[in-house]
Amino acid sequence: MSEKEKVNREKDNVADKVSLEFLRVEDYPEFLEVMQDSYKSMQYMVWTKDQIKKLIKLFPEGQIALWVNDRFAGAALSIIVDERKIEHHHTFDSITGKETFSTHSPKGTILYGIDVFIHPDFRNKKLGRRLYEQRRELCENLNLKGIAFGARMVNYHKHSDSISPREYLQKVQSKEIHDPVINFQLQNDFRPTRILRNYLPDDVLSEKNAILMEWDNIYYEVDEVETTPTLTKSVVRIGLVQWQMRLYHSFDDMMDQVEYFVDTLSGYRSDFALFPEYFNAPLMASYNHLSEAQAIRELAKYTERIKNRMSELSVQYNINIIAGSMPEMENETLYNVGYVLRRDGTVERYVKIHATPDEEKAWGLKGGKEFNVIDTDCGKIGVLICYDAEFPELSRILADEGMDILFVPFLTDTQNGFSRVRHCAQARAIENECYVAIAGSVGNLPRVHNMDIQYAQSMVFTPCDFPFPYDGVKAEATPNTEMILVVDVDLELLLELHEKGSVRNLKDRRKDLYTLRKNK
Repeated sequence: MSEKEKVNREKDNVADKVSLEFLRVEDYPEFLEVMQDSYKSMQYMVWTKDQIKKLIKLFPEGQIALWVNDRFAGAALSIIVDERKIEHHHTFDSITGKETFSTHSPKGTILYGIDVFIHPDFRNKKLGRRLYEQRRELCENLNLKGIAFGARMVNYHKHSDSISPREYLQKVQSKEIHDPVINFQLQNDFRPTRILRNYLPDDVLSEKNAILMEWDNIYYEVDEVETTPTLTKSVVRIGLVQWQMRLYHSFDDMMDQVEYFVDTLSGYRSDFALFPEYFNAPLMASYNHLSEAQAIRELAKYTERIKNRMSELSVQYNINIIAGSMPEMENETLYNVGYVLRRDGTVERYVKIHATPDEEKAWGLKGGKEFNVIDTDCGKIGVLICYDAEFPELSRILADEGMDILFVPFLTDTQNGFSRVRHCAQARAIENECYVAIAGSVGNLPRVHNMDIQYAQSMVFTPCDFPFPYDGVKAEATPNTEMILVVDVDLELLLELHEKGSVRNLKDRRKDLYTLRKNK
């Protein structure tokens, strides 16, 4: 690869800043321009400003705007309808009241998607998944039965002389024909339930046909009171990567493995992906001829590239990534740092506060000086790297700052070292009334000095009280085996614990006798 290609690739890997916001009437000029660019074959089918204004007035929560780097990039529009309207054949005109939205009913039970589009410049970045996941969350928050919409069959015109719409759908499902729209819906857990003929009379690509796609809300409860839509969650899904240390042929080979795990955890709709401490250590194999201190500094040169690539993955796969830890040089000083790479494209840095004796002796690594709670779309989190979890003062200060989940990426070579991290991490969950997730590496690196063996068992710990597992272990991976662990944790249970727990470790502290604070 030439130097010019490397530079271009580095630029491409800088993550976009992505946000989902409720659509505003003031957004209409950008909305119109992006819609026209998105529907080249249907230029005359655009929403008027009055229609958008009416939609926003009727159902503001259902109109979502997608922004990328402060540029309007797409939108998703929806209404709520009575489920009887989709039980039989319908057209776009009938389901939207001839685009007057007279069919919208706040007492309905089906969220009906009437449009979704993304500007061509932002396609193939998995941003469409973001819009659909937002629709699903809205459906769940409003306690609706499900989502429905008519999906276009954009490649049917190429086959209409030989097969019917029904046969076309079957061939798309069996991968004999490619249809980007239908394939996308299927990949996002929507199921086809009916052919809708004459759905959009002006859709020449689909020859007026569409497929009714549906998704069921498994959390729907008949008697539940409607709730206000929110962009935060109470049940958070954590994904842990128990990483296998292995030799890689190149940087890209290692990043392919990273993307594999990110993609897998995203497929399970995880909110977080936690990687272990020094997960990038295999790249040191190329520098094994150097001293240990020199080799780790060569590894530090990859950190910025890894951060940028993983930030890009967090946006593409709609998952917050906690990038374990990596060596990083700052003002000629070596630190052990990591990054929280939010799925909106923003980044937060954290640093290991306590360097281990071995890190100091072999590498000359120094401890950092700052640690803080990090805000995310799934609550407040803290990150302590390995040895830091063995110092209870750090996590107690983070708990006082409102931490809900503590993430601990670690690297241990023996069961003794693992046991220290494991038992201290569980103690942090009990004393701080929070969840603690730990993730480590397994396997061997015979060609990397000071990193030759690993032992790990990734786990998620909870407080020990009645709403939680009796032993405080929510889930655990198989020891010393490469795998992922996917775990749901309920943040609302923590709020109940803080006030009504059998014991209240946070509230019952004797602050008249002792206090804990950060030194300035």
